[in-house]
Amino acid sequence: MLDIFRNLLQGLQMTVELTLVSSVLGVLFAFLFGVGKTSRIWPIKYLSIAYIEIFRGTSLIVQLFWLYYALPLLGVTLNPFVAGVAALALNIGAYGAEVVRGALLAVPKGQSEASLALGFSPLQRLTRVMLPQAVPEMMPTFINLAIQNLKDSAIVSLISLSDLTYYANNLQNLTFETVRIYTVTLFMYFGLALVLSWLLGLLERYLRRWKPSAN
Repeated sequence: MLDIFRNLLQGLQMTVELTLVSSVLGVLFAFLFGVGKTSRIWPIKYLSIAYIEIFRGTSLIVQLFWLYYALPLLGVTLNPFVAGVAALALNIGAYGAEVVRGALLAVPKGQSEASLALGFSPLQRLTRVMLPQAVPEMMPTFINLAIQNLKDSAIVSLISLSDLTYYANNLQNLTFETVRIYTVTLFMYFGLALVLSWLLGLLERYLRRWKPSAN
């Protein structure tokens, strides 16, 4: 079991890098298009709606294959890592955008009206009034999305990116130690999920400390 663990460690770094980079980009997409969907400027609003519906309504595997295999036919070639990060970030960002939109709409309307009366610009209203109250409420769902993103990262093995699942599959093909290999792999993903959940839980508690009072 220890030998299997040492072999699988070679793919662990790639899985961690994929998860971290795609999760950060996914959060950026979530805020960009989540805020965009609440915009009164119709091109921004409908562009955001189109992005959310397309990436929520299609399979992540198909999105990955389209980015890696179809885009080169249109003159754009992505290496496996970039294609994997892009697919994961765009997919998780679409789900996160709805979380952002819902949290912003849940902020009491009186808060927004008060900021208008004080002469805040739309950007000031968003950054000083809406987001400080909405972000802590988004965190539990964002934690779930980050863990889901970690598990979804296993699909990059389908485009021969050497992540944890890729090494597990190759090792199984060489040794036929199916039960041991996939048991170790399972617990490695479980361990990563626990660490990720713990770290984001700390961030959530920190954000709730500076959440302004509704009173």
